[in-house]
Amino acid sequence: MLKQQHQLFVGLLAVVDGLVVAGASFAAWGVRRLTIEKTWWPESWEHPPKEALVLYTVPVGLMCLRWFGLFRPHRDKSLTTEVSQVFKASLVTMLALLAILYATDSSVFRGTYEPLAVWGVALDAGRVQLGTLTVLLPLMLSVHRVLFRIGLRRLRSRGWNLRHVAIIGCGRLGQIVAHTLERNSWTGIKVAYFVSHQDKTRRIECGEHPVKGGLADLEEILTKDKPDAVYVALPGSRASQLSQVLAALDKHPVDVRIVPDVSPRYVAQSMSVNELDGMPILSYRETPHHGLGGVTKRLLDVLGALAAMAIFSIPMLIVAGLVRLSGPGPVIFKQRRVSIGGQVFDIYKFRTMFHVQDETAEPTGARWTERDDPRVTPIGKWLRKASLDELPQLLNVLIGDMSLVGPRPERPELIERFREDWRGYMLRQHVKAGMTGWAQVNGHRGQCSLKKRLQYDLFYVKNWSVGFDIKILWLTVFRGFVHRNAH
Repeated sequence: MLKQQHQLFVGLLAVVDGLVVAGASFAAWGVRRLTIEKTWWPESWEHPPKEALVLYTVPVGLMCLRWFGLFRPHRDKSLTTEVSQVFKASLVTMLALLAILYATDSSVFRGTYEPLAVWGVALDAGRVQLGTLTVLLPLMLSVHRVLFRIGLRRLRSRGWNLRHVAIIGCGRLGQIVAHTLERNSWTGIKVAYFVSHQDKTRRIECGEHPVKGGLADLEEILTKDKPDAVYVALPGSRASQLSQVLAALDKHPVDVRIVPDVSPRYVAQSMSVNELDGMPILSYRETPHHGLGGVTKRLLDVLGALAAMAIFSIPMLIVAGLVRLSGPGPVIFKQRRVSIGGQVFDIYKFRTMFHVQDETAEPTGARWTERDDPRVTPIGKWLRKASLDELPQLLNVLIGDMSLVGPRPERPELIERFREDWRGYMLRQHVKAGMTGWAQVNGHRGQCSLKKRLQYDLFYVKNWSVGFDIKILWLTVFRGFVHRNAH
């Protein structure tokens, strides 16, 4: 019955998705007519369906939605994840549409109307229509998916479209699973019963749910009381029996979820399962800058650094002259720092201290600059307040030693001290060090809590995306230069 309901909902979802894609296509075509052709009502209805691109967008859009798994059950996935997949599917749809139009030499955009001039740029009918569709398609699909989810939640709150599951494991982990499912009632997942992680048990109840028996009775229980899905929540002490449990579950056509007995702080958000020659490999931790993400970040770094150098070229020349006037010593100060993977490099900064104190080896050992530090020159204090001493690090970004965004690079001597005292500190080196970061735009710089700064840095590492980098760069414009903690 549940599978039939699922097929019904998938079919309904596909139909509505198709209608939404068609609606977005017609809306973009309408915007084209209003802006370019100055009318929304066509002279003839012979060509509009072709001009609206519905014959292209609907099948391509549905294929992309299916490709990104948007017709699979999403009960235990967040709405944010679904909307993110919708935007990705919409982007691929538009790229595929452009490729199809280019390959077929489509004449749907040819017209006798004057282009629309916006800020000196001539926008013809095709650009207006495709640009509008690029915006409308993900927005309309996202709104539709959100409303669809709200409707499903209403139905499930009234007892419709429920999914009954069994939990294997009556220990702490199994009870956490039950409480989590009950707390998130919007999923429509209801705990039917427990199966003890012991071979035999006299226990008849666990968290107000019945206990049907132990692992020795598992196959008999599943045959008699067939659930829609099974959550395997074995405690760590019984982990050796996981393969035996999975072998028993293979004999029953039920969905299986495995909940590991691992603290959430050890589980990376980007954890994934890969396979090598039939051997499953669980990716516990890896740098997020592998693959396309790393290429995109590097492109952002290079373009951003070049743009920043063009904007700040004159201020940098002025600062260089002021540093030269501040006393003897080099204008650019170099110091050893550590970036991704423990790589040591020379960081560039405008000199802000008296030359005699600018030596790398300090008699008292490596230490951070303090407020009203006597080693800092008068001009250096101003440069540090405005963060202008950091501008030469744009060269480090172009070279590839640093990124525009990332945890601030630390000195090797201090890292050796912090790696023992602060758990997780070395995870900062899973990404390139940056000129600005999530901690800095939130005010954690200078003499502040190292614990709080580390928390923000680790949040950045675990949640990295190109969009997150752009957000931090935008916030840096308003928060990243002058701050009361900068000295």
